[in-house]
Formats: sequence, C-alpha cells, structure tokens
Amino acid sequence: MLAIVKLSRFINCWIERLLFGIGLIMTLVVAVQVFYRYALNHSLFWSEELSRYLLVWLSFLGASVAYYRRAHPGIDIVVAMLPGRWQQSVSIFIHFVSLALFGIMVWFGCQFSYFVRLQITPALYLPKWLVMGIIPISGAVLLVHGLSLLLSDFRGQRRDG
Repeated sequence: MLAIVKLSRFINCWIERLLFGIGLIMTLVVAVQVFYRYALNHSLFWSEELSRYLLVWLSFLGASVAYYRRAHPGIDIVVAMLPGRWQQSVSIFIHFVSLALFGIMVWFGCQFSYFVRLQITPALYLPKWLVMGIIPISGAVLLVHGLSLLLSDFRGQRRDG
C-alpha cells in the first residue's frame, strides 16, 4: 500500500474522532445555553459564538471525511453512461481539478488567516486566525485525501472509505 494512502487513512481516523468531540461539545454548549435561557432566564454571552465556530470547524473537517469516503454529493449520471476507461479518465481529471481547488484553499486560507491575525473574536477573545485557520488546515487534509484517491484511481484500484 502506498504511503500517501496510509497517511490519508491515518489522518481521516483522527479527524473522525475529532469530529465526534467537536459535535459533542457543540451539543453540550447549545443544551446548556437553552437551559440557561429558558429555565434560569439568563443568557450565556459566549455560547452562541463558540457553537458557531465549532459548526464552522465541523463543516470543514466533515467535508474532508465525506471526500475521503467518496460520500460527497456529485452528479455522475453522464459519467456512469461512459465506458469504463473513459470513466477512469474523467475521474482522474476531476481529481486534478479538485487538487487545484484544495491548493487554492491552502494558499488563500493562509493569506486570510494571516490577514486577521491581529483581530480577536468579540465574546471569547480568541485570535481570529485560530478560527479561520480551519480553511488552510482542511485544504491540506483534502490535498492528502485527493492525492490518495488520485493515485488509487490512476492505478485502477477503487478505494472506498
């Protein structure tokens, strides 16, 4: 097995664990906020902001898991009608386009994170680069998964999640 495939599998395993933790924390924060607001008639000023940022991280990291598992939405009705060799060629082309997009995410995500490095969030006083850093991080993870999928498809080995 190729090293990039092993790396992709390892990264995905840890991201799935991280997603569980983020989802659990977000659920607890929202539940506590609802309890405080309706039972105690008091609002937690930081809970909405924290849950929003956790949702952003959950979305970006969840997209990488969906891509790894080939569970991302796609319209492949036309590709499915093509002969097998053409299907493989189209799949490889799509992986190259995706890799270019992921590279753009890393490049401009780093630039944007650097741009907001001196700003802080209003309620939690977190540096904004920490929040926006998920863009280049998820782009890098998607690059690893994309290379793994590209090499698997190029070798004619369909690797499913």
